[in-house]
Amino acid sequence: MLSLRNLVCGRGPRFCKAFLSYIRPGRDIRVRAFFVETLFSEKFFPKKLACFNPLPHLCTKLTIRLNLMDNKQQQDSTEQRIFDAAHETFLHKGLDGAKMQEIADRAGINKALLHYYYRTKEKLYEAVARAIIQTAVPRVRGVLESELSLEEKLTQFVHFYIDLILKNPYIPLFIISEINKHPDHFFDKILPKELPKPELIFRQIESEVAAGRIRPVDPRHLIINVVSMCVFPFLARPIARLILGLSAEEMRAMLEARKHEIVTFVMASLRP
Repeated sequence: MLSLRNLVCGRGPRFCKAFLSYIRPGRDIRVRAFFVETLFSEKFFPKKLACFNPLPHLCTKLTIRLNLMDNKQQQDSTEQRIFDAAHETFLHKGLDGAKMQEIADRAGINKALLHYYYRTKEKLYEAVARAIIQTAVPRVRGVLESELSLEEKLTQFVHFYIDLILKNPYIPLFIISEINKHPDHFFDKILPKELPKPELIFRQIESEVAAGRIRPVDPRHLIINVVSMCVFPFLARPIARLILGLSAEEMRAMLEARKHEIVTFVMASLRP
């Protein structure tokens, strides 16, 4: 077992590893301060570490720095817990059914702290949706602007899009609501600036038509048709369940199956 004296008198990697262990963020600040102050005290410092010649206020600065690191880590951890709790609550109850107290309870914090980070439920809802959208758009752009074949692009896009909405079913309603109510805010603050470039996929579709591999088709209609077939079942889920007589589990299974059905249907419709 290493004592403080052994740590101070140690050398090389062993000393560095032990030093970092003693002052790591998360350890009681008083323990870290004691270790740093002891390390650079007259009792130990001149004998082994005189060549370092630290400034007199080094231990104070280091202690303050470690404290700031602790605060930042705690803040990041709290925000992540809030995000995860909110996502889970919105997933099961939507915006109207979710309660701030329930989100706070899930996150393991009090309601006052939750309101410190997000003043209203709507702000929190927007933050969760924004994070998901800003993560998803670059993925879609990467697929559409890749060198993949048209069928492979279509397959990857449909699978990713449906998986995304299955995990975040409130996203389509959020987008439609925000575009209708606050279009400027949505396009300026929520939607990423770097959107997929439609002209690239348009040129690929036109090239496939020119080569005779697919029938003549307006690329704009094709893109809208594919997106519509992905999104509409989620928007109309309650009505679809009622009309088709499906349980929640059966509806989810059907939505999973649509990943294959959409690709098969579209590729069949494009045959020359």
